Amino acid sequence: MQFRDLKTQYTVLKDEMDKAILDVVASGAFVMGPKIKEMETAFAEYVEAKHCVACNSGTDALLLALKAWDVKEGDAVFVPSFTFFASAEVIAMQGATPVFVDVDRDTFNICVADLERKIEQTLKAGKLKPRVIIAVDLFGLPADFKAIRKIAEKYNLYVLEDGAQGFGGRIGEQKACTFGDISTTSFFPAKPVGCYGDGGAVFTDNAEWAALIESYHIHGKGSDRYDNVRIGMNSRMDSIQAAVLLVKLKAFAEHELEDINKVSARYTEKLKDIVKTPIVPEGFYSSWAQYTLQVENKEVRNGLQAALKALDIPTAIYYPIPMHRQTAFNYLNINDNLCPVSDQLADTVISLPIHPYLTEKDQDMICEAVCNYLTK
Repeated sequence: MQFRDLKTQYTVLKDEMDKAILDVVASGAFVMGPKIKEMETAFAEYVEAKHCVACNSGTDALLLALKAWDVKEGDAVFVPSFTFFASAEVIAMQGATPVFVDVDRDTFNICVADLERKIEQTLKAGKLKPRVIIAVDLFGLPADFKAIRKIAEKYNLYVLEDGAQGFGGRIGEQKACTFGDISTTSFFPAKPVGCYGDGGAVFTDNAEWAALIESYHIHGKGSDRYDNVRIGMNSRMDSIQAAVLLVKLKAFAEHELEDINKVSARYTEKLKDIVKTPIVPEGFYSSWAQYTLQVENKEVRNGLQAALKALDIPTAIYYPIPMHRQTAFNYLNINDNLCPVSDQLADTVISLPIHPYLTEKDQDMICEAVCNYLTK
C-alpha cells in the first residue's frame, strides 16, 4: 500500500504522460521552453488569477514573493508554528524575523486571535516593523482568509498565501492560490498536483509584482537574459515538469479532486465516532493533501503508528516539531509557552494514506485497523 500512490496515478495517465514528456524531449526546449508559458496560462486560468510564474519549488515561490515586497532585516513576518519548515525558513533567508503564531486546534490553520495578539505584542515591543502575514493552507484546507484579511487591513500588512498543500481547495466558489496579495503553491510530487521532481508557482493579480518575480526568478533579468538589473536567483522550472503538470492538472480537474474528497468523506464516516477526524468548516472545501487524525497523546499515537506499520499500512507525522522549537530558530530566544496548541498537535497527529486512487478495500482495511487499535 502506498501513502500517496504516484505509481497507480502514472499507470492511469501513462499514455498522455509519456507523450507529453517525449514531445519535450523531441523539441529540445528543456529550459524555459513554450511548455512553461502553456503551463502558467493553464494554472492561472484554473485558479482564476491574472498572473502565474512557474519556478523551481514551493520554497522558492515563497521567497520570490518576499523579494517582490522587499522584505528585509527589521521586518516582522507572522507565520504559523505548525507547518513545514519552508514557510518560516524563507523569512530568515530574507534577513527578516519570523514571529510564530499558534494554530486552531480543529483546522490546523493559523489562529486569528493569536495572530492579532502577536501583532500587538510586536508593535508594543517596537523593535520590528510588521510587514507580512503568511497564512498556510495546511493539509489542503484554506485558512480563514476573511478573518485574516480584516486583520491585515487593520494593521496595513500584506497577506502571502502559502498554498503549497492547498491547490484545489476553495472557500465558497473562490479557489485557493487567490486569497493572498500574492499566493504560492508547490508541485512536489506528493502534493495535490505534483510534478516528477521539484516545482512551484507564484500567483498574483498585481502586474508590477508579477514582473518583479519574473525578473528575480531568472537571475534578476531585465530586457533579456544578459541584462541583469537586480540580484536574483536561478529558479526556472524545467519544461518536462511543465508538461507533466499539464497532464496532471487535467486529471485533477476532471476527477482526482472529486475522488479524493470521496475518500476523505468515507474515512470520516467510518472513524468519526472513534477518533478526532479532520474538520472542514461550512463553506470550505479541502484538496486533502493529508488526512490527519488527532489522538489522545504521543504514546497512543506511537502505538497506533506501530500497529498500522505491522499491517503494512504507511502513516506519516506532520509535523513532529513545531517551528518555534526548531534548532535553527534558537537565536530568537523564544518563550517556551509560545504556541501551546502547536506543541500539543505535534504529539497527537497522525496522517493516513490518502490519494484519488485509494480503493474502498484498502480504505476499509485502514479504518478497521485504526478502530481495532483505538478501541482495544
